[in-house]
Amino acid sequence: MSTAGLTADQKRRRAVVGAFVGTAIEWYDFFIFGTAAALVFGPVFFPVADPAVGILASFATFWVGFLARPIGGVLFGHLGDRIGRKKVLVATLFLMGIGTTAIGLLPTYAQVGVLAPILLILLRAMQGLAVGGEWAGATVMATESAKGGKRTGAGMWVQQGSPAGSILATLVFLAVGTLPDDAFMSWGWRVPFLLSAVLLIVALVIRSRVEESEDFAQTKQQQQIVKVPLVEVFRVTPAIVFFGVLASSLGISAAFFQNTFLVSWWTNELQGDRQQILLLVFIMAVGQFVWQPISSLIAGKIGRNRVMYLGVLLSILVTVPYFFAILSGNMVFLVVTMFVLMMGGAAYYAMLASFLSSMFPPNVRYTGVALANGLCAVLIGGSTPVIAQAILTAAGPWGVAAFYLAISALTLLGIWGAVRSRARYFARTGEVDTEAVDSEAVNEGAAPSRSN
Repeated sequence: MSTAGLTADQKRRRAVVGAFVGTAIEWYDFFIFGTAAALVFGPVFFPVADPAVGILASFATFWVGFLARPIGGVLFGHLGDRIGRKKVLVATLFLMGIGTTAIGLLPTYAQVGVLAPILLILLRAMQGLAVGGEWAGATVMATESAKGGKRTGAGMWVQQGSPAGSILATLVFLAVGTLPDDAFMSWGWRVPFLLSAVLLIVALVIRSRVEESEDFAQTKQQQQIVKVPLVEVFRVTPAIVFFGVLASSLGISAAFFQNTFLVSWWTNELQGDRQQILLLVFIMAVGQFVWQPISSLIAGKIGRNRVMYLGVLLSILVTVPYFFAILSGNMVFLVVTMFVLMMGGAAYYAMLASFLSSMFPPNVRYTGVALANGLCAVLIGGSTPVIAQAILTAAGPWGVAAFYLAISALTLLGIWGAVRSRARYFARTGEVDTEAVDSEAVNEGAAPSRSN
């Protein structure tokens, strides 16, 4: 559909809506896989293993998607920085939807033996390839289509895809979770995956109406497109990539700690009720969806970076009480601590998309954001359920708490380092820092271009 005659605000809204819908489906697909890994995949695809080993095996399969993300980030980042954001985002969304739907049609280990987990791993890798380009592309498309103080808000709507996907995924699993256990384990768990086909069609229609971003159009017009963005991003901004990985740590880890590891821990080791923990996860996702726009408004007053710092610090302060609440089994205590933890994490997470996008120059932005996010997913985020489960087995709950605190500390270091590395980049190159001269960036403490 032609976008001729649309105003700048209309184009921005289309870009933001397209990014939000795409990331919501991406997170829906990832969350249903994580929930199924915690509840179903062990006995269905790894039944010959000891139950604890089966959980680890299903979590390892979950991690495969994250191992593929940097590869997808390099591939789709290269294409996105070379041929444009829009075409790549349509391709990644289609690939993600096909992979997720196919998982819902897989035969079980009882039907085809070892071929079943092999096919599951291959389809999970397909998901990972798609997500490697999807989130970064949606982030870049949304923020590049906004101007000035609207970029943080546009990035926030990309991040709204996470709680939206969690809400939808949890609602579907709550519905099929009411089935008798035999029905749930045989066919009920497949319903959330098959539903992805319907969501895919809706998202493709919406995303096809989005226009290419203005920043990319200007980069192309000024002939600043580089031949190999991967080489260029490591040549000009290696420190930003490194600190961007650390800055993304809590954003990726927290979601899968709650939606995957906690669900497994609660229903297995702690012998808690499956529906109870799924309902709690759902309530927190709704709270996150409401709180993130409020955090964006606060950022407009005190600055994006300050909101990120304060959010992570709040998460650190409530971690120990949160683990006490889990172990106590007191639902009121758990709801209160989990809600405060959500507020801190969501405030930081709402800023992450626009934060990472602002770190990289436009000609390597897609690749840079995809690399930072994808490498974090492999090294820190996607491994969270596996590592947390291994620590729980070896060192107990307080070892897991220490692990969560370490992730939060790495995130603070990443935010601090990325901001300073960005300032050094502009001071070194002498380029005009267009974000530093608008009011949003000044409030955020972004250093203007200057020599030290």
